[in-house]
Amino acid sequence: MSEKAKSRAAALAHLRSRDFAKGDPIPLPLTMASIFHTPGAEVGFDQYGRYDNPTWRAVEHALGHLESAQCVAFPSGMGAISSVFFALLKAGDRVLLPSDGYHATRAMAERFLNPLGIACDTRPTPTFLDGGFDGYRLVFAETPSNPRLDICDITAVAEAVHRQDGLLVVDNTTMTPFGQRPLDLGADIVVSADTKAVNGHSDVLFGHVASRDAGLITKVTDWRSLAGGIPGPFEAWLVHRGLETLEVRFDRMCSSAETIARRLKDHRAVSGLRYPGLEGDASHNLARVQMDRFGFLISFKLASEQKAEAFIDNCTLIESATSFGGVHTSAERRSKRGDAVPPGFVRLSIGCEPVEELWQAIEASLDKVAS
Repeated sequence: MSEKAKSRAAALAHLRSRDFAKGDPIPLPLTMASIFHTPGAEVGFDQYGRYDNPTWRAVEHALGHLESAQCVAFPSGMGAISSVFFALLKAGDRVLLPSDGYHATRAMAERFLNPLGIACDTRPTPTFLDGGFDGYRLVFAETPSNPRLDICDITAVAEAVHRQDGLLVVDNTTMTPFGQRPLDLGADIVVSADTKAVNGHSDVLFGHVASRDAGLITKVTDWRSLAGGIPGPFEAWLVHRGLETLEVRFDRMCSSAETIARRLKDHRAVSGLRYPGLEGDASHNLARVQMDRFGFLISFKLASEQKAEAFIDNCTLIESATSFGGVHTSAERRSKRGDAVPPGFVRLSIGCEPVEELWQAIEASLDKVAS
């Protein structure tokens, strides 16, 4: 971890204390209110729950601290993504999306942007630079991509997009601000599903948009207020709680993933292993340049759908679940979610269990499907 990252991590849990009065609660209070006391002029005060909430502001302040940017919170990752599209695009615009990224982003664009006259094209993440970006109002990258974990060069893409007067949005869900900082690499906007590692406890849906361009943030904030896609105060409170341990959890998860990926590489049941931290991975050299950590997600193939399901179901320290980034290790056979991957393709999300015990459970389950 860089010295700047250490400084951000150290300050994170103490952000609120800078404004403490004697007797203030150290943990974040939960403000459950739809209305506020507003006699006289309302400027500068909370007015109505669709516009603002003290608990939102606390979590947005914490996320903004990590992103070194202004931040707007949403009730889900897709809420954050859709806010960028609907706040910034108009009929006649063109958008470029990753063909191998999160399927819901493409589905939303096809079903709701296309009918509004917004053209949407796709391109694979490994060759995202190929073809250039002429004519695109907005380019949306997801790196590492979910679920294959391919990577594109954020700096090179940002420079090429900006030469064509476009905006670059990067989905950083798989990495968090402790693993990768797209705004530092030239992106205009970062989106994230904080449902995953940022919250980390698999008990809330949440998302955020971050940018260093005040004009973009104003448009996204106005969209949230008028469309009503607001986070609940309790959900914001849960995410704030999760944020305070993010650096510790993320460090453990990434370190364990590096160990387990190297061991999976040598297991006879595993093929097509992808993890950016492996020296032989197609994305490794670029990952070393633009990522601070290599992440906690690993993908690989087993021989069949049946073997993949058996591996997940029979491992005592793996939960079968569609999300990732929680304290528990989880896995999913992704073809059943509609991703264009082989039937035996597994996405493995490493959790916070002790790594040797976790590996023993994974190895035992793999040995069974290999026999």
